[in-house]
Amino acid sequence: MFFDPVFNPYPSRRYPIYARRGMVATSSPLASAAGLEVLQAGGNAVDAAVATAAALTVLEPASNGIGGDAFALVWFNDKLHGINGSGPAPKNISIDKVLSKNPEGGCMPGRGWTPVTVPGAPKTWAALIGRFGELPLSAVMAPAVRYAVEGYPVAPVLSTQFRMAYEEYSKNCTAPEFEEWWKTFMPEGSPPEAGDILRLPNHADTLAAIGDTGADAFYTGYLADRLVADSEAFGGYFCKEDLAGYDVKWVEPISVRYRGYDVWEIPPNGQGIVALIALNILKEFDFAIRDSADSFHRQMEAIKIAFADAFAHVTDPGFMAVDYNDLLKPGYGARRAGDIEITAAEAKAWSPAKGGTVYLCTADSKGNMVSFIQSNYAGFGSGAVVRDTGIALQNRGMDFSLDPRHINCLAPGKKTYHTIIPGFLTKDGKAAGPFGVMGGYMQPQGHVQVLMNLIDYGLNPQQALDAPRWMWVRDKHVLVEGGFPVEIARQLKRRGHRVEVSLNGVFGRGQMILRLPGGVLVGGAEPRADSNIACY
Repeated sequence: MFFDPVFNPYPSRRYPIYARRGMVATSSPLASAAGLEVLQAGGNAVDAAVATAAALTVLEPASNGIGGDAFALVWFNDKLHGINGSGPAPKNISIDKVLSKNPEGGCMPGRGWTPVTVPGAPKTWAALIGRFGELPLSAVMAPAVRYAVEGYPVAPVLSTQFRMAYEEYSKNCTAPEFEEWWKTFMPEGSPPEAGDILRLPNHADTLAAIGDTGADAFYTGYLADRLVADSEAFGGYFCKEDLAGYDVKWVEPISVRYRGYDVWEIPPNGQGIVALIALNILKEFDFAIRDSADSFHRQMEAIKIAFADAFAHVTDPGFMAVDYNDLLKPGYGARRAGDIEITAAEAKAWSPAKGGTVYLCTADSKGNMVSFIQSNYAGFGSGAVVRDTGIALQNRGMDFSLDPRHINCLAPGKKTYHTIIPGFLTKDGKAAGPFGVMGGYMQPQGHVQVLMNLIDYGLNPQQALDAPRWMWVRDKHVLVEGGFPVEIARQLKRRGHRVEVSLNGVFGRGQMILRLPGGVLVGGAEPRADSNIACY
């Protein structure tokens, strides 16, 4: 792999970061510091990843929380492992029950207790530490607990997210079920500004209990009791068995070969397969010049095809009617590549939406590397916070369809199509490194763009992240970022794409760490976030 560490064709003036013994890349400098602290205390990349993830529930509560989900790809002892920490719908929920509350609604609500599925993040943390960690979970939780107790200065991007949430919740989330959200995140009645100190004492107690009990307090102990009690009080569907019977799932990662590299993702119910389908199509073309209408057109068309396939087939694997491996066969990619014409085509799929997610990656001196993603889904998730615990719950169930004929229809105990996806890159059976781009349905689109920047166009990790992005929305509608070449946007319009410039920050936030020959680590941090790389 060749890239120039200094050449800078895009607006950012950041350069890639090099280190040898350990590296943590996240969207929060304080979270990166938490991971580095654990590395230097004798922990490995897995310990650092979990410490960072726990800290992010405190430091970026608009994007993830203790009541969220998590997926990870772990390179450990020269083998790649996958863990799916998403949870199913409660056993007592049904399409009829949801429709009876709003018979004319026709779709799952986005806020409140109805779209909450069983949270998987705490169990994911405990499972990763139990299998791969070198430190006890309580020690790994310690930096996050400290941040929550002592407080921390709010970062610029987080302050913007708080202001946006304040405006929405002031209009739409004033019912009693949201009182705890206001109490927890807006204790002064107004959004905190950048530099204001935010303390989350209830988070501290809950994170400490998770660390002391290996997450048992969350699934079978007093925290589970409180979650179920609040669900019953505010019209949710949880029972104790939903939590007590839950466990994460260790999975075999799936991959496609792209230009001599193997690109790895978590299998369905995750949407990582969208990125793989698109890359399996795009490998049929030659891409010599990044900033060209041909290049962007083919990428956009491949993404549309990949989403159409995924939305038609992907859900909880136990409910899928096709073998998802068939969508990744080389012959299938070649056939779908033949469907791409010189002009923009229609694609029937859901509308990609903004999401609330954090992505991080870690590496240690022993060769271990982690690609980790954690989410409450839409900003602040469901808006439901379990009283006196700081547990902000995701709204992952909003992706369920209420049409019983749809492959991803709501059913008790079923997992929904899931947007969060960690990525990993290997070459010749050896780790190249973890990468990811967070942000709802932007995520597989970000994976494709960042990887092509790295592999096809020879950009270094930082510039692969810096480069202006695009996002397919629906039909022929595509958003492009400020800085996207104007003349190419005009050419894409002439090909039938409906191109619109967006300044709304919908293009995802990513991180990347690569291991170079000789063991040197090189990382890039997302310029669209409060990102930072901590290393030594």
